[in-house]
Amino acid sequence: MTEQQNEIQEEDEISLLDLLQVLVDNLRLLLLGPLAIGLAALGISFVIPPTYTATTVILPPQQQQSSASMMLQSLGALGGLASGAAGLKNPNDQFVSMMKSDFVADELIVRFGLLERYDVDYRIDARKKLLENSKINTGKDGLITIEVDDRDPATAANIANAYVVALSKLLNRLAITESQQRRLFFEKQVEDTKQKLNAAQTALETSGVNVSALKSNPETSIKATAELQALVTAQEVKLGSMRSYLTEAAPEFKLAQTELAALQAQFAKLQKNQPAPSGKDANYIARYRDFLYYSTLFEMFSKQYVLAKVDEAREGAVIQVVDKAVPPERKSKPKKAMVAALSAVAGGFGLLLFVFIRHSFRQANSNSETAQKVASLKRSWHAFLGHAPVKGR
Repeated sequence: MTEQQNEIQEEDEISLLDLLQVLVDNLRLLLLGPLAIGLAALGISFVIPPTYTATTVILPPQQQQSSASMMLQSLGALGGLASGAAGLKNPNDQFVSMMKSDFVADELIVRFGLLERYDVDYRIDARKKLLENSKINTGKDGLITIEVDDRDPATAANIANAYVVALSKLLNRLAITESQQRRLFFEKQVEDTKQKLNAAQTALETSGVNVSALKSNPETSIKATAELQALVTAQEVKLGSMRSYLTEAAPEFKLAQTELAALQAQFAKLQKNQPAPSGKDANYIARYRDFLYYSTLFEMFSKQYVLAKVDEAREGAVIQVVDKAVPPERKSKPKKAMVAALSAVAGGFGLLLFVFIRHSFRQANSNSETAQKVASLKRSWHAFLGHAPVKGR
């Protein structure tokens, strides 16, 4: 075993010495070659048109807890209606996605004539090129950075600033903020409830009972039943809204189900304790209860709708520009020193590989068995290319 180990060690030493000898024999090529490649790349970099990068930094619309939303939390079942529609988990990521949307891209393509500027025939190619030249990122500080590359510094700055304008235009078409979503939600509820309230009022008036007199002297038990029924309806709508963004196994959903069950039990108990109407009173009480029910819902929705409109006017989707893009004074690409250094390193590795491969082929030709294998490999390669092999090889 000792003799075999010594032989292996000697072969390793010989192999290392051979490799070192190969490097020394080709030292001039390995030193001057990468230098020449780096200088060539440096010269080419002077011919490449420069690229300028303009940067805009913005503070996107901030969602804040308005007075109306704080009041919603005290409304129990009704408060959950708007919260289900207004929960945005990561708004900054949404704003970044919006600026990468086709709507924003098309706005910029038309405004700056990017089809001609990028020399493309189709808008989808212009969108792709625009995204390649744009970098939009959000940081932990809550700010969004927009970087745009272009060969003209003024155009780069104009496109970067135009992203903000296009985003503002898109936000005006969408309900993004909490107050906007609450306003849309309660606007729909007010319209639906108003129609039902008008129908209930008409039915009550046909019974021969004066509505003003009923309002001035309401029956307490009927009013309590109607108000509780309105809360049950509100909680049912809340559950329906939560199903769009929560699973039934979620703790919030289970809590809402428990609240609905409690309200339904209380409503059933209240109905059970009320004496059953008879004769003409039955029709009158049923219509009066419907009128109070829709009247209560309409009043609740109307108050929240007004508050949501006030909050929307106060809050708005305001985009604040922290740093406006200006035409950059220095180019960002190409970085000549980096291009030359990377080219020299890549060229050095390539030449090193070439030297070792060439040395391996030379050694193979000195060995008859290996030479036959190389010759067979060459013949197979020529056959694949469809060339006639050269005689003597």
